[in-house]
Amino acid sequence: MSDSLRNKVVVITGASSGIGRSIALESASRGATVVLLARRLDKLEEIAAEARELSASAAFAVKADLSLASDIEAAFAEVKEKVKRIDYLVNAAGFGKFEEFMEADMQDATEMFQVDVLGLMYMTRLFGRLMLDQGSGQIINFGSMAGKVPTTKSAAYSAAKAAVIQFSNVLRLELKPFGVKVMTVNPGPVYTNFFNIADASGQYVKNVQAFMLDPDDVAWEVVHYFGSNKRELNLPVSLAALAKLYNLFPGIGDKLSLEFASRK
Repeated sequence: MSDSLRNKVVVITGASSGIGRSIALESASRGATVVLLARRLDKLEEIAAEARELSASAAFAVKADLSLASDIEAAFAEVKEKVKRIDYLVNAAGFGKFEEFMEADMQDATEMFQVDVLGLMYMTRLFGRLMLDQGSGQIINFGSMAGKVPTTKSAAYSAAKAAVIQFSNVLRLELKPFGVKVMTVNPGPVYTNFFNIADASGQYVKNVQAFMLDPDDVAWEVVHYFGSNKRELNLPVSLAALAKLYNLFPGIGDKLSLEFASRK
């Protein structure tokens, strides 16, 4: 517990559960004013109340469906009415679905890109402009180890997360001269309700227990790097090492992915 984020404003998408919720509460525990965005307003209100108790600062709940441009624009306008500045934008909203691509419903892929990529990009564009006007701020975009290491049954999801990673890499270069930082967070599997949709059978979660992360631990790591110049946060260390190995030795990487990371 500290006041390291006192008088700072943190906007978090996907804040109603999982990593987004954990980042909201971790930020609040350090004194931040948090603005929580997600589709479930009732859940957001509960988390906002908990955040206020932790921070003794304001906490706001804003309903937004990131698959809808109109919702993003309305949420942005509402946030601007509630706070005077934005210090950190955490784009944590997203979902995935694991299935063989040739058997997949292309509507699922469309919806994944709409939320995980285009919704994130639109949020970044709107709030990033405020940061440019301020001359400061940090954008934290959630990619995934899936965007760095290919695994079976995740073609569309991996493509979406790879898009987020490269988008963030380019954005980092464009915004650096203006004092706005960009960090990408690439976690492996995390104990969240993400897998309620992504892995309805439960088989993948069962097979990757050794790599599973706690959302509170991920949140601590992310908030720890608020304000830093860190480019990427890759978790856990074992999968981060696999990602480096894959870039150096893609043939070996394919074999290791099939043996250890493609257990869906």
